[in-house]
Order: sequence, then C-alpha cells, then structure tokens
Amino acid sequence: MIKLAIYGKGGIGKSTIACNVSAALAKKGLTVMQIGCDPKADSTSLLRNGETIPTVLQLTREKGKTLTLDEIVYDGAFGVKCVEAGGPVPGLGCAGRGIINALETLERLGAYESYRPDVVIYDVLGDVVCGGFSMPMRKNYAQKVFVISSGEKMSVYAAANICMAVDNFKGRGYASLGGIILNRRNVDNEEQAVSELAKDFGSSVIGSLDRCDEIPLAEKSGKPVAELFENSAAAKQLDEIAMSIYSICGGNL
Repeated sequence: MIKLAIYGKGGIGKSTIACNVSAALAKKGLTVMQIGCDPKADSTSLLRNGETIPTVLQLTREKGKTLTLDEIVYDGAFGVKCVEAGGPVPGLGCAGRGIINALETLERLGAYESYRPDVVIYDVLGDVVCGGFSMPMRKNYAQKVFVISSGEKMSVYAAANICMAVDNFKGRGYASLGGIILNRRNVDNEEQAVSELAKDFGSSVIGSLDRCDEIPLAEKSGKPVAELFENSAAAKQLDEIAMSIYSICGGNL
C-alpha cells in the first residue's frame, strides 16, 4: 500500500489536483482512498458531483464509539473511497485535532484492512504546518509528501515552509519530500521560481499543470477532468502527474 500526502496553501489548487490524481489512478484499476485533511471538508467534493460528505469529527461527536466505517467512507468517481476529517465549529477548538481524530479513527476501525487500498492520498491544508496538519508526514502515515505551488510569492513562501517541515523530520522515519508540482498562474519567472524552490530542498519539479478552460468547467460540474474531458491536454497533464507520483512512491503499472 502506497501512502502519500499532497500539501499546498489554500487556493493553490491542491484539492483539485488531489482529486484528479485520485481519479487518474483509480481509472487505471487501482483502489484509491482520498482523505481530506482540511477543516472546510470539501476535499473530495470533486469526486462526488460537487456534494460534500459527513466528516469523521462530526460523526464522532454524534455517535462516539458506535461509529462504523460505512458512515465515514463514501464512494466517488471511478470508485475512489472518500473520507473527510472535518474540523471544529469556527472559533472553537483546534482544526488540527480533527485530522488527528480522523486518522486515529480510521486506524481503529480498520479502514486500511477493510478496503485494502493500493494508494492512500492525504489532501492537507499547508498554510499551517503544525500539530495535526503535520500528522500525515509522521511515521506510519504518508511515505512521500508532494507540494503544490505556483510562482506567486505567497505560494512559494508557503511551499518552502512545508518543505522545511518535511526536512526537519529527517532521521525520524517520517515522510520524505517526493517533489514539487507546478500549478501555473502565468506570473513572471514562474518556472524559475518553482525550480529554485525545489533545488533549495534537493528535490525537483515532477509535473506541471497549465491554466486552461477544462479544469474550471469540470470543477463547476463537480467532476474530475478525466471524466468530462478525457482527451484534453489537461487530462493528459494530470495523468502524467499521477503517474509521476505513483512511480516516485514505488508503484509500477
């Protein structure tokens, strides 16, 4: 079983890329589980016709130890297993705690043994890399971390913080940096800025995604690009990103 985490600042297209990577891998016959680790709990909506699902944190509060796997794991496009960690009521509690609770609950209920996924993708908000938000980097969770960045200043800054967090975990048996994914915003010197970021951390840009019409149209329809625009350039780029990620994590198709 391959476990990986996709990090990026809010609004950088992290969940869009995560959903499309999940869809691309599932379309090839792999069993994929995507776990949304963002308090907004909308990580997997693109795999479910735009619909959100009940969160682990919400259902844990309501049901406690009577909670079952089929109440928190939902089917998405191409059979992707969808889970949302959720978060506290705004202004109350710690958002990172929702991630910790979700991952511990999935383990306690035997999710990985029951569904036997080939690939588990943690989709993690990267504006803050502390507490629960760093949990997918830790031992027994993700083996590799992939960071989404554009060439915009704040995106590069956030990506550097995430890479620094991964770097600081070296030697503990935690996840290592798998690479940077460039989500283009067509700003000046974009490729150079992201390439230099990757080089600073001894990594590389493992894939890139151009701005296009198909991605926002697919998002508006609540579907992955591979479902609506199978033969588009965007679908090809996303498929290449998915295969790069899978290969770097040791997968072979």
